[in-house]
Amino acid sequence: MAGDETKHLPLEDLHLAAGAKFGAFAGWSMPLTYPAGVMKEHLHTRDHVGLFDISHMKLFEISGPGAAALLARACPLDAAALELSQSRYTFFLNEAAGILDDLIVTRLGDQRYVLVANAGNAAADEAHLRAVAKGFDTEIKPLDRVFLAIQGPDAEAALSSAGVDAATLQFMHGIEPRQDWFMSRSGYTGEDGFEIGLPEKDARALLGSLLEDERVAWVGLAARDSLRLEAGLCLHGQDLTAETDPASAGLTWAISKDLRTSGTFIGAEALRAILARGADEKRVGLKPEGRQPVRAGTALTDADGKPAGRVTSGGFGPSVGHPVAMGYAAAPLAKPGTQLFADVRGSKIPVVIVSLPFTPHHYRKG
Repeated sequence: MAGDETKHLPLEDLHLAAGAKFGAFAGWSMPLTYPAGVMKEHLHTRDHVGLFDISHMKLFEISGPGAAALLARACPLDAAALELSQSRYTFFLNEAAGILDDLIVTRLGDQRYVLVANAGNAAADEAHLRAVAKGFDTEIKPLDRVFLAIQGPDAEAALSSAGVDAATLQFMHGIEPRQDWFMSRSGYTGEDGFEIGLPEKDARALLGSLLEDERVAWVGLAARDSLRLEAGLCLHGQDLTAETDPASAGLTWAISKDLRTSGTFIGAEALRAILARGADEKRVGLKPEGRQPVRAGTALTDADGKPAGRVTSGGFGPSVGHPVAMGYAAAPLAKPGTQLFADVRGSKIPVVIVSLPFTPHHYRKG
């Protein structure tokens, strides 16, 4: 987007003061890197605490007697079965079982949920949800919040030092620790961490405390991408699209067996048909040979030069020390150890299918 159409983060002044370099993402002007650079920001998150401003993402409160039923129709999710404070990864699907967006839903009360949507899909998600909500006794309320991610092995300790008690919060659970705050133990890096939605005034105060801690450093969108790619986590718009179904994406673990067989969510029949016949392609990890990264959009071929798939995300993995990529391979080829070839500017670079993630997840499950 150009000119005044570009959206700006409420805390943009703090990022400018921290020396951020900005770039466009999903219609927003976002901090891409800080003076330390992508490599150091990435490794600092793995070793200590990375601080991310993710206020471009959108939080919605869904409440009322029909809230659980609405979510069960809109997503392959038994929202009524969620325990209080439990979070679940889920999707909005279209009638063909294509993924309109991937989401996290948290139950905050008997009839109240918070949904976190991706930035580029926020407006479409709201319109979709309101269209599905017709006939359900429910209220959909977009929340005006600054949204921060605190990620890394020292995240809990850093929050505690800043006066936020996070020790009792379990992985994939969310609570409201203070008025107008929403905090979940989750993230997009593969590390232990938290995401906190809170009013701007509170956010500035919290950041003032957090940034006094030498373990905490700002991290931009570029390192967020390399961190999530090493962790084997999908980016909607690249690894997931409205043409991708959960079976092909290897995400059916997010849908309970009962819902797969008898759910009435949008796209249920199409998904059952795909599961019955088997997906034509599968999402895979890809390790390119050598040091040259293989980027999104690169075509994959087999040993005979026949089309075999495509790369959807790719870059360099600072933690593993080699290029990493993710993409889709034809189902018969989608096995670890299979060698394919990436067409990079006329050169055929060998790539090997590997199991995801590239780096182990360090979520705190206990």
